Formats: sequence, C-alpha cells, structure tokens
Amino acid sequence: MKVLGHRGAAGSAPENTQISFAKGLEYGVDGFEFDVQLSRDGEVVVCHDERIDRTSNGMGWIKDLTLQELKHLDFGSWFTKLPVCQEIPTLRELLEVFASLNLELNVEIKSGLIQYPGIGEKVVNLLGEFDQLDNSIISSFDHQLLLNLKQHYPRLKTGILYDSAPIKPWLYAKFLKAQYLHPAWYFVTPELVKSSAVLGIEINTWTVNSSFAAAKVKTARVSRIITDYPQCFQKGAAGEAIWLER
Repeated sequence: MKVLGHRGAAGSAPENTQISFAKGLEYGVDGFEFDVQLSRDGEVVVCHDERIDRTSNGMGWIKDLTLQELKHLDFGSWFTKLPVCQEIPTLRELLEVFASLNLELNVEIKSGLIQYPGIGEKVVNLLGEFDQLDNSIISSFDHQLLLNLKQHYPRLKTGILYDSAPIKPWLYAKFLKAQYLHPAWYFVTPELVKSSAVLGIEINTWTVNSSFAAAKVKTARVSRIITDYPQCFQKGAAGEAIWLER
C-alpha cells in the first residue's frame, strides 16, 4: 500500500504549494496527488479550487486570471505565516523538481464546474516532455474526459474518481479502459478490491486522514492511499502503510 501526499502534505503546509510538496518529500511519500487547471492564458497551474478566494490573498476565477496575475498572489498566508510568499506553481515547475526523483504522480484534472478546452492534451504533453508518463495517473471526476484521453493516448494510465456507491464499478472502469478506480475511502470494501483485481483494476483511495479510515482501507488491501498526513504512516515489514497517531 503506497502513500501519496494529498496536494503535497496538505495537513502540514498550504496545499498545492512548493513548500507543501517539500514537506511531503521530507515525510518520505511514494508520490503526490495534486490538481491542475488552466489560467486565462492557457498555462497549466496547480490549484484545487476553481476560484482562488480560499487559498490565496486574491479573489476570482483561475480561468479569468493570467499566469502573471496569479504569480503576484500569495497562496500560503491563509494557512500560516511564512517568511516567503508562496506562488501558485505551474505543472512545468513541479515536474522540473520531480523529474530526478522516483515518484508516482496522480494528476487530477479539474473539469466540470469549469471546462478547460485542451487541458488534457497539455497535461499529457508536459508529462511526456519530462518522461513522467509511466510514473503518472491521470484522474478526474469528468469520466468523458478520461475516456477521450485514453482513446488518443492508449498508453496513458487513468483513474476514475467518484464519491458514491455505484453498482459493480469495476465493470464501468473496464468499459472506460481505466486501470484504476479512485473512490472516497468510505466506499472501499474488500469486494471492491477483489472484484476489480480480477479485471486488472487497482483501487487508490482518498482522503485517508484517521486511524479508522486507515484500518478500513488496509483491511480491504487497496493499492494506494492519498492522505493530508503522510507523516502519520510508516511502512511495515511487508511494505504496507501503517497509521501512527497524529
């Protein structure tokens, strides 16, 4: 069971910032999950919300702001007082840091509330440029986007995000040619993991932030957990992730 830091190490530092990813590396993560969107001038930026109000000292929609305008804002002070302003990172900037490291990357493409034409292709091209396609999973709640990408890039590994209890989701994943299902942790069951494995589909789950959640998904034997608190896990003798109290 591998441990992916959620938006870096979002429980310890302002999410989706360079300092958050540095914290995750300090905690020894196997990789990271993070979110991407497009600025007004078409740059792939790393941010969860479609608006910047919650995580910066600015206001507005990412789609309405240029990269330069976004770079002038502080994405760290909302979380804690830091000596250095935390800029919004671009996907390119993150990949420049990650390229020399052996990390798994779960790139969630934000699509739904805001549609970003061409975002999937831009993400795939950047991952390819930095030779990170084999290390990466593209996930999204927009399953049509995932299917379209898979048709154009058969080599791509995709993960279907969902927050519900669908019937036999492993059949749905097979139909979409996805290698992974990404359910919220409370929808993980041993049956889900076993039935998916028969079709070659693995389960990666989010956001595992408590001993109760960790025990549930460990019992089910998921492949990867996504957590705000990667420092709360240590690897057991068999490589499994074991929760330590916060």
